[in-house]
Amino acid sequence: MSSQSALAPNETPPEGDGLKAGLKNRHLSMIAIGGVIGAGLFVGSGSGIAAAGPAILVSYALVGAMVVLVMRMLGEMAAARPSSGSFSAYADQALGRWAGFSIGWLYWFFWVVVLAVEATAGATILNGWIPAVPQWAWALIVMVVLTVVNLAAVGSYGEFEFWFAGIKVVAIGAFVIVGLLAVFGVLPGSDNPGAGLGHLTDAGGFFPKGPGAILTGVLMVVFSFMGSEIVTLAAGESEDPQKAVTRATNSVIWRIGIFYLGSIFVVLTLLPWNDPSITKDGSYVAALNSIGIPHAGQVMDVIVLTAVLSCLNSGLYTASRMAFSLGRRGDAPRAFARTTSRGVPRTAILGSVVFGFLAVWFNYQWPDTVFDFLLNSSGAVALFVWLVICFTQLRMRGMILREQPEKLVVKMWLFPYLTWATIAMISFVLVYMLTDDAGREQVLLSLLVAVFVVAFALVRERVQRKPVPREG
Repeated sequence: MSSQSALAPNETPPEGDGLKAGLKNRHLSMIAIGGVIGAGLFVGSGSGIAAAGPAILVSYALVGAMVVLVMRMLGEMAAARPSSGSFSAYADQALGRWAGFSIGWLYWFFWVVVLAVEATAGATILNGWIPAVPQWAWALIVMVVLTVVNLAAVGSYGEFEFWFAGIKVVAIGAFVIVGLLAVFGVLPGSDNPGAGLGHLTDAGGFFPKGPGAILTGVLMVVFSFMGSEIVTLAAGESEDPQKAVTRATNSVIWRIGIFYLGSIFVVLTLLPWNDPSITKDGSYVAALNSIGIPHAGQVMDVIVLTAVLSCLNSGLYTASRMAFSLGRRGDAPRAFARTTSRGVPRTAILGSVVFGFLAVWFNYQWPDTVFDFLLNSSGAVALFVWLVICFTQLRMRGMILREQPEKLVVKMWLFPYLTWATIAMISFVLVYMLTDDAGREQVLLSLLVAVFVVAFALVRERVQRKPVPREG
């Protein structure tokens, strides 16, 4: 099934054959599993542990629960109406053209900025391995390679992501198993004393910074979960979208439980939370060193590079498919809706990567001004997207029941109460971010950009509605 057949009635037909069903079930399964494992988990978890201590587990659990609920809502809509535009297309149908336009462009903006962040992160690692190649050249190389991959066919993206995600999944799975064996003192040859669960309370208790630090931890970990919704965009190019979305939605609980809570739990039980090596070397490297794994730093560099490349690959795919969907609905240049004979939206990919290249250049030219603005003005977009998904699902449930009740195969639990509870949780996080110096700048700048985009969308909609006066 192609996403062309899954488009809403008010969407503009594309010029060309539309997207193709080039993603296999194994691709979708691994994209779903790997989608929740971003580079932020490996790189940023040490800061969260330092800020909240063992209570960071509660922070991860709270954000994880929020993501599970949002994914359940999105899964309900995506299983009923698979679309390359996912929540943007649903917002278009349920809330109005202005909503689909606004959230679609904001999401596109978020991911093209992520391209620059991840390209720079990957270039830093590669430059450390081969210093003869300058960092900017490495950023260019990884961007070009993954652009070529995405331009070839959607199956190429799926294949690369299958292996990238596979490496991340195997690495974290092995880390959790080996770590737990060391925690309980049954790992042969381990250097770790195997303190069991003692480290969760032996350095100032479970809440060494007070219960309030849980909220600080929430702010630090929330953005490492972004990307779990990618599978609902990719489902439109799979052989059986409904089955793929249903499976991904049902498995999100154990994925977050194992990969996030499981791995952070292992770090916190292998070492006291205030061990200096957690912030100095990174939480995972410090944990591996405590076990006695040789070359832990180099091993983690390889895994982090894989996570970075995975995020780059998915970011380019996601941005281009959102641009494609916007083009089909008349909310972006028509050229974005054109596809090649292989079903690749070439112009949408190139348009997204050009902005990504530009953002990389800004990062090298003006890292503390222009790029800092781009980064902060897209920082809270993830939370805006989740809010829009919630409000869209409130309206879309009734639409599905009226028009296609048989398609309601995935249902949000305790509707509408849990939907409203999720809206309250996300709103609380946004308001609490205003009390944090770094968070305040992200929320205000992201809000400024969002207000500009929404205002543009409303003016545009009003102009399009205005009747053209007849001559004579």
